[in-house]
Amino acid sequence: MTRRWISPLIPAAMLGGCATAVAPVDVTRFHTGGVPTTGTVALAPAPGIDGSAIEYRTYANAVAVALTRTGFTVAEPGSAARLTATVGYDVAVQRPYERGSPVSVGVGGATGSYGSGVGLGIGINLSGRPKPVIATRLSVRLSRSGTREALWEGRAETAAKEGTPAAQRGMAAAKLADALFRDYPGQSGATITVR
Repeated sequence: MTRRWISPLIPAAMLGGCATAVAPVDVTRFHTGGVPTTGTVALAPAPGIDGSAIEYRTYANAVAVALTRTGFTVAEPGSAARLTATVGYDVAVQRPYERGSPVSVGVGGATGSYGSGVGLGIGINLSGRPKPVIATRLSVRLSRSGTREALWEGRAETAAKEGTPAAQRGMAAAKLADALFRDYPGQSGATITVR
């Protein structure tokens, strides 16, 4: 009898432990006619980004996977390529604005045909301080190698609470790159939300 009661709970608990809340990604893309859908692409860091940094390689690798899945061939570093994908990223920590005391006091009064009364309520916030939010933006610009003419460019943005799996750099990079190149080239000028 007890066995029958517990067994349905075990799979539900296992699923709950494996599920990760995925924050939505806002994606905006811009392009003109004749956007390339195949070809060899070299990856390059955006101005101001250290191309040898581990963080850059995390985002560049995620973009390489997304480009390959889209139909492009990613060139080995130093090899000639017809196209260049300039990869930029920005990570910011947003601290929630906190005000007031965790204790609040409310007083209320009422009168009516059955008399009057006064009430006092005390609320205590036991949830602790809100966690900071990690906001991440990935931007990619696709251009012909040797020129600065942009053929396609896009940006993807997401935010997740600090300490959650979705806020980890590797997971955020993969999620952003996947959303950015989903249904490539996408509608120019439109912002979509990918969940």
